[in-house]
Parts: sequence; C-alpha cells; structure tokens
Amino acid sequence: MFEPSRELTVLMGAARAAGADLLRRFRRRSELDVREKGPADLVTAADLASEHTLRSILLGQYPQCGFVSEESAPSGRLDTSERFIVDPLDGTTNFVHGVPHFAVAIALERGGRTTAAVVYDVPKDEMFVAELHRGAWLGTERLRVSNDDDLSRAIVGTGIPHASRSHGLNEHDAYLSKLRAVMRQAAGVRRFAAAALDLAYVAAGRFGAFFEFGLSAWDLAAGALLVREAGGRVSRPDGGDDVLGSGDVLATNARLHSTMIGLLHDECASRGRQEG
Repeated sequence: MFEPSRELTVLMGAARAAGADLLRRFRRRSELDVREKGPADLVTAADLASEHTLRSILLGQYPQCGFVSEESAPSGRLDTSERFIVDPLDGTTNFVHGVPHFAVAIALERGGRTTAAVVYDVPKDEMFVAELHRGAWLGTERLRVSNDDDLSRAIVGTGIPHASRSHGLNEHDAYLSKLRAVMRQAAGVRRFAAAALDLAYVAAGRFGAFFEFGLSAWDLAAGALLVREAGGRVSRPDGGDDVLGSGDVLATNARLHSTMIGLLHDECASRGRQEG
C-alpha cells in the first residue's frame, strides 16, 4: 500500500481544494469573466482563484519555497533551490467551453529535480500522484505504462499548435507533417488539450506516447514525473534532455520511444531537404 509523504499529502490537499472551487465555477461558467492573453490563449477568474488557493496552501506550509505558476510572476523565495511549479487550470479552453476535461497540476522541485507531483483531473475526480523513486499512483493502483511495442496498437496523444500562435505558418505546417507521419502508423491520435493530463494518460497506460511543442514548465513538470515513475521515458522529440527548458516533449512507454523519435526526426529531416 502506498503511503504518501507529508509533502505529497499537502500537494494532494491543495489540488483538491483548488479543484472543488474550479468545479463550482465550471457549473456556473456562464457567469465567468473570460479574457484573452493572446490568440487562442484564455484566462478566467477561475484560473486566478485556483492559483490563489494553491499559493496560500502551499506557501503556507512551505514558506521557504518559490512558486512558479502560469498566471503570475514567480513569487515566494526566488533564490531558493526548492519551488512549486503549478498550473492552476490546465485545459482552460475546455473549461470555458463546457468540456469536462481539465486539471490542476502541481510539482515540487528540489535542486532541479521534481520530487513530488500531482495531476488532479477535476471532473473525473482522478488524482494522479508520484514521488521520486516511489512510483506513480492513481488511488491505490500502481500506475504502469503500456506494454505496446508496436505503434499500430498504440494511441498517441498530441497538442496541435494554433497557427496564429506559431512563429510562422512554416512552423505550423512542419507540425502537421509530423502529425501525418504519426497518423500513418498509430492506432489512433487524440488531441484533448490538457498536456498535464496527456502525460498522466501515458503514465496510466492509456496512451502509448504523447508529443507536443512550445509548452511551459508548468504544463510539463508534474506529468513528466508521473511518466518516469510509471516506467516510461520523457525527452525532447529529438531525444534531448532539456524538456522543461525547451518546452518540447515526447513521452512514451519507453518501448515506443525510438520509433517516435525516428518518425518525428525523419519528418523534420525530410522537410528540411525539400525546402533546401
């Protein structure tokens, strides 16, 4: 039986508190004030309220930590090697449009390594958790990545970039080329628009792989630990290690990792030759 540490217990409690308020607001979302930070990039009072709840609980328990979140500048002790990396509402666009697929994501980082993580699927009340060297869990169930070693039997998750948010149409077209390469071989492709949950689904064996470009640390930190502790592999799509710094991610059950890198890299190389 998995017994979460005190730190993970605090993270879980914070996620539940924020999630309860999000669910209440979701049911009354017609009253929400929705603002646009950029093209296809929304923020609501729900995001801000969730962040406030998480900040109050987490820094109340661990005032020595920094706090990095999507909706505001870093706070807490900014010179510390300990920090919380938080997405107070992963899947805001889903939330605004009434799609019940969104989450609260919290990671605790020490010395550059994520040591505890929670991804809480609020509408489904699924709490994915992980601790470094202690595994990943969903309730009392130990999470394991899928055993698929053939992409034709695996579902692949992805995040499709909005064309107007890309650095240019060439970048968007390049992504679509990669997607086509994966679609030719995978059993199916899903775009659920909540990266932390996509990573949790890899950890739970629901997806065999997930890839996306241009994410932020709060999208990735918690889910990446889930995947690794469930026996999977996380890297950049080209196989590099700096996932949080680059914002580009490929997460798999490990068995499919080289296949996915080959598909994504070969498509990049092919396109480069054509454009050259």
